[in-house]
Amino acid sequence: MAKLFVSNDQDASARIFKSDFLEKFTRVHWSVPLWIFVPIILYFIYRSYSILFLNPLTIILYILIGIFIWTLTEYVLHRWLFHYHPTSDVGKRLIFMFHGVHHDYPSDKWRLVMPPSVSLPLATIFYIFFYLIFKFVIGMPWLTAPFFAGFLVGYLFYDITHYALHHFGLRKKFWLNLKKHHTKHHFRNPDLGFGVSNSFWDVVFRTGYKK
Repeated sequence: MAKLFVSNDQDASARIFKSDFLEKFTRVHWSVPLWIFVPIILYFIYRSYSILFLNPLTIILYILIGIFIWTLTEYVLHRWLFHYHPTSDVGKRLIFMFHGVHHDYPSDKWRLVMPPSVSLPLATIFYIFFYLIFKFVIGMPWLTAPFFAGFLVGYLFYDITHYALHHFGLRKKFWLNLKKHHTKHHFRNPDLGFGVSNSFWDVVFRTGYKK
């Protein structure tokens, strides 16, 4: 993981693949996750109510639980996966592809949200994992639908927030605090401040920045 950025120009970036075809899958417009995941979220909410006949309050409750679990997932992935320091060349290459390139070129407008080539397989893995938990541990697999809808809502909020922190003109105190927190992660100390859509888990795990 690079400690200092190379360029903060929104049009500057680095190639990841020599192949032009593969390179296209590493760049994405910030609105693409909305077009992909909003229909999926709506399907799971529809499934919860119209197919599984879940109580509206139950649906809302598990959507909120899903959002909360996403916030922890976001922190864990960012801290222990994206900022993992491998020793092998292959490991270093993979970490650079997933996250290192973003730290080298933090304002690259085409690499601020997760490309579908990564987000869709990850979403599938998470869905299977949660379904197995709800089926074999909790014993209520039907609750996976509203829970996963909430989990994806949390993911979308994270992805769009990440783009906004780098490129939107933010004025409200909440957003300015998030922007300040994330800016410090990029330009002061990348081994702190792992929360993007929130700083709650940085407080819990004491990885925030001192005032």
